[in-house]
Amino acid sequence: MSRIGKQPIAIEKDVKVSKDSNNIEIVGPKGKLSLTITGEIDVSVKGNEILVERKNDQKQNKALHGLYRSLLKNMVIGVTEGFTKKLELVGIGYKAELRGEYLILNVGYSHPIVFHPPTDINIEVPAPNTIIISGIDNQLVGLVAAKIRSYRKPEPYKGKGIKYDNELVRRKAGKSAVK
Repeated sequence: MSRIGKQPIAIEKDVKVSKDSNNIEIVGPKGKLSLTITGEIDVSVKGNEILVERKNDQKQNKALHGLYRSLLKNMVIGVTEGFTKKLELVGIGYKAELRGEYLILNVGYSHPIVFHPPTDINIEVPAPNTIIISGIDNQLVGLVAAKIRSYRKPEPYKGKGIKYDNELVRRKAGKSAVK
């Protein structure tokens, strides 16, 4: 039995869970998320808990058991609290700015990069070198953060680039001068 999959998910009082056949919809104060369950996985709502169970011990169902439990848990957290990722721009002249709904990045190229975020994602730029990405869908928040980071990944010699707030960039020693 999956250690993650067998744990029940607690539902708070302001969250509503509805299930019809293979679709599960979770509605909370921040929004609404839905998930389609595939494979032989049963999801049941009992009282103020969501239980995820598998019908048999096939390898595919064992893999999906913990996955669906984690996805449902993230959906419950998302509609109540939401998710945020913070990015930092490191480098001389590197800056971000928000113009309307577009994020403008100047990260050392000859042209600025214009990024249009998805509709469910909120982007804030409290300082020119800080970007905060927030939303109710954990996967989408992570995907947008990874996409923005991919425009200029941190390099190991000077540490310049776009990095996550808690990311540690391992630095390399440069070439030594030969005399």
